[in-house]
Amino acid sequence: MRAFLCLCFAFALAACGGGGGDNRSATPVTSVQSPAPQFVSGNPKYADSDPVVWQGPKPWDYAVHGVDVARYQAGLDFGKLERNGIKFAFIKATEGGDIVDPEYKTHWARAKAAGVKRGAYHFYYWCRGPEDQAKWFIRNVAKEPSMLPPVLDVEWNHLSPTCKTRPPAAEVRAAMKTWLEMVKAHYGRTPIIYTTPDFYKRNEIWKINGYHMWLRAVARPLSEIYPGERWTFWQYSGTGRVPGAPGDIDLNVFRGSEATWNAWVARN
Repeated sequence: MRAFLCLCFAFALAACGGGGGDNRSATPVTSVQSPAPQFVSGNPKYADSDPVVWQGPKPWDYAVHGVDVARYQAGLDFGKLERNGIKFAFIKATEGGDIVDPEYKTHWARAKAAGVKRGAYHFYYWCRGPEDQAKWFIRNVAKEPSMLPPVLDVEWNHLSPTCKTRPPAAEVRAAMKTWLEMVKAHYGRTPIIYTTPDFYKRNEIWKINGYHMWLRAVARPLSEIYPGERWTFWQYSGTGRVPGAPGDIDLNVFRGSEATWNAWVARN
């Protein structure tokens, strides 16, 4: 039982937001035992069970908000999310070379039906080769004209029971590039890189160019954690509350106005 619980908790971290590095630990998103939400000053639509007083640019300064989800957000009402301003959803599809998220197809279909733009993401497993992982993602995520670019989620899963490997930074970047290039060739779209502060710094991710960046910063400004880095998406909360989600959910913004968003979607 003890081993089983450890395994379950490790899998719970295997989704966007599993890394820390900006003074708030990332925890599994669940729909139980969350503190009462507090509405965020300046944003009447969304609440947060662990709100932040932002210094510098604030998430609600941006017009386009979205969520990222995996198996732990079962029961989402995408129609209600859309009516409350959620424009996009990044949905976990695969992990490593043999795992498909059990809620992937459900989230994918419901987001589409609600008119929420959606993209699929792959959680990278550092004990398997990038070719196998790219092929696994391609095998399980069908091409669709309306889909957002595919996402590569790179972070350390500190509680993984099966993979403790931490390759050198150059090796990490080489593996990422292999996956990114294979997936780009298949889908004909420039992928998105999602990463966390500690992983970004440790592996010098700023040396990888030519891809859209989706950065996690849930307590400190992006400019402080990722100085000089370009970005397209910002994950600003792992404890957000939005009507349509039964519990805490990751919240994100797109960098730009709604018109810029529509143009970016059309191009990508």
